Amino acid sequence: MNKSAKQALRLYITGFTMGTADLIPGVSGGTVAFVSGIYEELLTTIKTVTGTTLKLLLRLQIREAVRSVPWRFALPLGLGLASALFSLAQALTYLLANHPTLLWAFFFGLVGASTYVVAKRVVKWDWQDYTAFVLAALGAYILVGEGTVQIGHSPLITFISGAIAICAMILPGISGSFILVLLGQYHYVLQSVVERDLPTLALFTLGTLVGISIFSRFLSWLFKKHHDISVAALSGFMLGSLRKIWPFPHNDLASFGNVWVWLLLVLGVALVLILTRYHALKEQTGDLPSQSFKREHAQALKDQK
Repeated sequence: MNKSAKQALRLYITGFTMGTADLIPGVSGGTVAFVSGIYEELLTTIKTVTGTTLKLLLRLQIREAVRSVPWRFALPLGLGLASALFSLAQALTYLLANHPTLLWAFFFGLVGASTYVVAKRVVKWDWQDYTAFVLAALGAYILVGEGTVQIGHSPLITFISGAIAICAMILPGISGSFILVLLGQYHYVLQSVVERDLPTLALFTLGTLVGISIFSRFLSWLFKKHHDISVAALSGFMLGSLRKIWPFPHNDLASFGNVWVWLLLVLGVALVLILTRYHALKEQTGDLPSQSFKREHAQALKDQK
């Protein structure tokens, strides 16, 4: 397998993992992207597609619009996401219904270890970073402990729900599906998919496009201008969100004594640490998928000019 094929396969697996995480209320696909080292490139790609590409399409410059998209990065990642959503939804629904403690234990390990990994990306902690971390952790802890909000299902609510949910899905530590649960829209959106309610799905999709177009730019600006405090806040959100996926229901002795719960929790931690170590080695050699595809796409755009 050549280098390009290996990079595409890694991106596909990353996308598949992100899609799997986004299926679980309380787990964020953005966390997977962050730990995998493709987060900032993902934001750049989203910004390109929702900004430059849409402008070119509106001008009917179809060829230029197609060329503006970094397909070698976006395509395998998108295929991985779609594969997970279509192939694992039923399996995860079964596990959540029949073995929730085991599944939450595994994801608790993933998110817990990811919190540590993301926090290490702060170059130098100061009082502002610590303050952002604590406030974000407390905010997330309170948010995930609140009950479901009932706000109805009007067209405007559907549009706003899509915009908020997609922003949460690309933000490490916050689950878009969980935001839909809090807003009382989770079952409604799923039912719309099952019943093929096209007007509702169109409004929801339009909301996601508007939300991600605006929010991806805001996140890119934050990472560029206020990197450390942004990462500190993100890691705080991740820590606080652990409340939602606490794997020991009712804190009873039986759940604490379940060996499989602890084994899956440790497995989640181990997977993140192994992935992080792999990412660090690739970062040293400049062989990350995001770095390689960014260089290739920049060269392609330069050649077009």
